Amino acid sequence: MKKIVNKVIVDENQRGLYFKNGKFAGVLDPGKYYIWGDREIEKHSIFSEILWLKANPDKLLEDIDFASRVLVVDVEDHQNALVYRNGNFKTVLAGGRHVFWNEDKAYTVRMADKTDPVVPADLSDFVLQRLVVNKTCRMEEVTEYQKGLLFVNRQFVRILEPGVYYFWNNGVPVQVRTVDTRLLQLDVNGQEMLTKDKVTIRVNLVCHYRIREYEKILLEVDDYEEQLHLAAQMALREYVGRYGLDEILENKDRMSAYLLEILKGKEEALFLTVTDAGVKDIILPGEIREIMNTVLVAEKRAQANVITRREEVASTRSLLNTAKLMDENQTLYKLKELEYLEKICEHVGSVHLSGGDVLGQLSALLRGNAS
Repeated sequence: MKKIVNKVIVDENQRGLYFKNGKFAGVLDPGKYYIWGDREIEKHSIFSEILWLKANPDKLLEDIDFASRVLVVDVEDHQNALVYRNGNFKTVLAGGRHVFWNEDKAYTVRMADKTDPVVPADLSDFVLQRLVVNKTCRMEEVTEYQKGLLFVNRQFVRILEPGVYYFWNNGVPVQVRTVDTRLLQLDVNGQEMLTKDKVTIRVNLVCHYRIREYEKILLEVDDYEEQLHLAAQMALREYVGRYGLDEILENKDRMSAYLLEILKGKEEALFLTVTDAGVKDIILPGEIREIMNTVLVAEKRAQANVITRREEVASTRSLLNTAKLMDENQTLYKLKELEYLEKICEHVGSVHLSGGDVLGQLSALLRGNAS
């Protein structure tokens, strides 16, 4: 029976794995080979990042020549292997055995321990972005006005300063909770409550505060903002229920001072510092506003009447004083008379006089005695 001979060409960028009767027989360099039908050549590119082998790699590695041509990377379950070629990042390997063609010794491997969830900070931005894209790790950012609290497996680990952090996706829950370090504002709006005299009013207030202990405020206080909101609400309700409407409207500053005092007393329990608190608006019901407006208009009218009477009295007193002076001083009387004649003449077209006492004739005209 005639045996079949096959021609196989191994290219320059390839290596061949030669098998005889199913058993590995060696590595073939680039060239032309003729093999019988019971032989096989498995070709592999030397530029492949990972050498995918049909045969058991452990058996192949028993061959000294093969073992010298490849790089074997054994990665444990708690590790990630970062593979570089000529200093450039190529890939990341999870647990298992991985084999590379490495005849030019261009590959290097960096092992990373995933039991520490934080990815090493000295990795380049390019490598970190590649790890994020292939979901080997994830990114968390703490801005310049925040503090970050790192929780691993639901246990607090440490406070993170502003920056960008990367964490391995290793199956262990990792959470970064941020706390704002800026001066914060709490608005409590539309709080409806009854005054002592049973008038319903709505009050808007504002509070400014700053977080003092970042770790404790998250670990020991359930929703610190809601706790502060409730404290302000209760203080406001207590104050309003203690006074009547007129007292509240007249002493708005006293209400703000009381509110600030109460919230200051909550600082230690809530691990924050209250810088100021005060009432922004007091909103009255529609019918109360109408009554208040009516009272205000009446008060303003009364004030206007008082001012009018005061001015009339002052004017009359001034006229009386002027009359007394002119009665006592004839020269002053004449000057006043000339002043009025001047004003009248400004509105007269022409005046005919017959000589003689001009001033007397003008005075007579003024009195209506001219002939």
